[in-house]
Amino acid sequence: MAVYKKDLDFKTNGQGTYEITDKISEGLNESRFSEGIVSVFVCHTSCSLVLMENADPSARVDLEHYLNKLVPEGDPDYTHTYEGSDDMPSHIKMALTRTSENIPFRNGKLELGTWQGVFLWEHRKSTHQRRIIFSYLGN
Repeated sequence: MAVYKKDLDFKTNGQGTYEITDKISEGLNESRFSEGIVSVFVCHTSCSLVLMENADPSARVDLEHYLNKLVPEGDPDYTHTYEGSDDMPSHIKMALTRTSENIPFRNGKLELGTWQGVFLWEHRKSTHQRRIIFSYLGN
C-alpha cells in the first residue's frame, strides 16, 4: 500500500459545523488511489470532527443545541477560563466527540452512506484557522 498525505488549512467563522467531504474527495482524486482508507485528523483541542447527516441541516443544529445544553458556558466549576467563557466548554466538547475519522474508499470514491457527510465542528465562538490532515492509504 502507498501513502498520500494532504494538509488542509480551514478558516471557521465561529461555532457550527462545516462540511469537508468534498475536500476529502479532492485529496482522494489527487492520490489516484482506487481502494483503501483515508484517515482525517484535526490538530486542535477546541474543535472536532463528526460524521453526520448532510441532507437536512436541522439535524446538525439539533446536535449542536443538545451538546451546548450538555456542556454549557459559564459553569462555575470551570477553572480553565483564560481564553473566555467558551474555552473550557470547547475542550470538553472535543473530548466527548472525535478528532479523527477513518473512511474506506473503493473505485476512487468514499464509501459514505447516502446521507453522510464529514464535518469540522467548531466549538469556539470566534474565527479560527484549523489544520486538518488527510492520510490516504491505498493503491
